[in-house]
Amino acid sequence: MTEATVPPAATAAPGHHEIAPAIYKRRYLILASLCLSLVLVVASVSSVNVAIPTLAADLRPTDTQVLWIVDAYAVVFAGLLLFAGALGDRFGRKGALLIGLVIFALASIACSQSTSPNVLIGCRAVMGIGAALIMPSTLSMVTSVFPRAERAKAIAIWAGFAGAGGAMGPILGGALIEHFWYGSVFFVAVPIAVAAFVAIALLAPTSKEAVATALDPIGAVLSMVGFSALLFAIIEGPEKGWSSALVLTGFVAAVLCLGAFVAWERHTDDPMLDMRYFAKRGFAMGSLGVTVTFLAMFSMFFVLTQYLQYVRGYGPLRSGVSGLPFAVTMIVVSPRSAALGSRFGLRNTVVAGEVLLAVGLLLLSTAGLDTSYLLVAVSLVIMAFGVSLATPALTAGILSSVPMSKAGVGSAVNDTTREVGGAVGIAVVGSVVTSIYRDRLAPALAQLEASGPAGAEAAAQARKSVGRSPAVAQALEGAAGRPAAEQFLDSVHRAFVDGLHVGLRVSAALVLVAAVVLALRHPAHAEAGAPVGGH
Repeated sequence: MTEATVPPAATAAPGHHEIAPAIYKRRYLILASLCLSLVLVVASVSSVNVAIPTLAADLRPTDTQVLWIVDAYAVVFAGLLLFAGALGDRFGRKGALLIGLVIFALASIACSQSTSPNVLIGCRAVMGIGAALIMPSTLSMVTSVFPRAERAKAIAIWAGFAGAGGAMGPILGGALIEHFWYGSVFFVAVPIAVAAFVAIALLAPTSKEAVATALDPIGAVLSMVGFSALLFAIIEGPEKGWSSALVLTGFVAAVLCLGAFVAWERHTDDPMLDMRYFAKRGFAMGSLGVTVTFLAMFSMFFVLTQYLQYVRGYGPLRSGVSGLPFAVTMIVVSPRSAALGSRFGLRNTVVAGEVLLAVGLLLLSTAGLDTSYLLVAVSLVIMAFGVSLATPALTAGILSSVPMSKAGVGSAVNDTTREVGGAVGIAVVGSVVTSIYRDRLAPALAQLEASGPAGAEAAAQARKSVGRSPAVAQALEGAAGRPAAEQFLDSVHRAFVDGLHVGLRVSAALVLVAAVVLALRHPAHAEAGAPVGGH
């Protein structure tokens, strides 16, 4: 028995007999501290992007090192999630969360003081270890401190902050970069982690499996290697080429390890993740829906940030603040999604959310060189409204399909689908945008290459990334004059906007396909949370 669980005689209120009265009274304070931990983890993914230009000037990393400064965190984070969730279930979710916060804070300090790219990459990987312990613990603890009648609303609030955290990161990062050194983007996590640690230590109850089960080390290793290899291949694909030996090796390793993981989990008497959960439509459709939703959301922010900074000329702070409509809408709408799901049915709520997400993506795909910010803001509000409707119900479908004793693993599945979906979205949509950008820019680059060796070098830099175009234009202005530089930048901007249009429409198409599948297969109402069976 845990502190959060008491016999029916000790009731806090009718219908709340499963929650201790003291815990029930402070459940929203506990939820606030868990959401603070959650935002810390999610914002740390997106905030680093706005620091890259300053970081590049200070540490002078190579292109590959820049990529891994951003992605080392995500690879380790996603690879460890399932195992970290199982550890929390087995030894205690509160302890896992507190240890994760300590690791996260110490690694953040180390990141802020790093003096070389490789040291920073290593510290970012350690941050991923802390994040893997934090994130599944937050969601599984939500389920342990709220009674069943209030759980859907609590999960909706959690999901709202999970989505809003991605938009908050660039705002905070942009504000810090404009006033402090690049390390401030990492160091700001320390006081937040300390505040969350104190609040959780004082307020949250302990919770873990009622009956201790054996750990699954073989399953843990296979899942860690499989998901890490998958993320590695997806992230390196656009940079190295999808047919490169390194990327293909990553995909092969992922297929072999994840295939072996599924086979082992079906075979062992004490699986870390019981594969029979996927027979439940809430679990399977929830996993699919979360993956596609975060594929669309992460890829949208990826291309939108570049559009605002490189095409519209926004600074880091202004670019970050531009995402505020998304964050505010998520925080306001998500808590109300549970009531809408109860009234209109989970399936209808999820499908409506996915359709709204696709509509927002399509509207944003009409943005041009001189489009008013109002169109961007309206698009963000529509997308956030859709994500706010869909994500809580999808998350609840995953959690309601697993027994409470496996809440950490259920939470980890939810989090893993987010990370994998986001990585796939950035890789796939980013590759589409880059391909269109290079194709449309080819005539201008050919003309630049023909101007001589300096022009050929400038063309090579511009071909790699739209982010290099300002420096190329500046060099071109000194060599050929302002009109030539302005003409080149106009070609760059038009080429990128063409790529943005196609990339966002590809993302919208994937979301609409998912909406059709969810309309056909998602359960109309919440499924029972009883175990599907066990050994």
